Amino acid sequence: MTDNSPEPRAEGQPPKVERGGLWGLFLGLAGLLFPPYGVVLSVFGVIQGFRARRAARAHSSQAPGALLSVALGVVGIVVSAAMVSVLFVYQDQVTDFRDCSARAHTVSTQKECDSAWESDTGLPPVIIGG
Repeated sequence: MTDNSPEPRAEGQPPKVERGGLWGLFLGLAGLLFPPYGVVLSVFGVIQGFRARRAARAHSSQAPGALLSVALGVVGIVVSAAMVSVLFVYQDQVTDFRDCSARAHTVSTQKECDSAWESDTGLPPVIIGG
């Protein structure tokens, strides 16, 4: 990343704004869009948020979006971890569901696959991208 640290301020001049929090916010949002692979982006969002807060404190300035980027990054990590754990715990059911979905050519046969997944696991098929 580029160095987005604020410039030192002169007397009477308003404080500069640390823009690293906005980058962290972008990374955290991107991590939420691509679970479970977005865990890497979410981790970078958390790191960038903490770096922006530290730089803002060191320069007595503000870091808008820094805390929100940390929060979104943590949520992205939790969502990705939950999805990966479902894939490991229900590995056989996931394989059966994906095979069934690959053979389903109509809406009614896909609904049969969805209902089989729900009866086997008790989870909605949205969790595995169905």
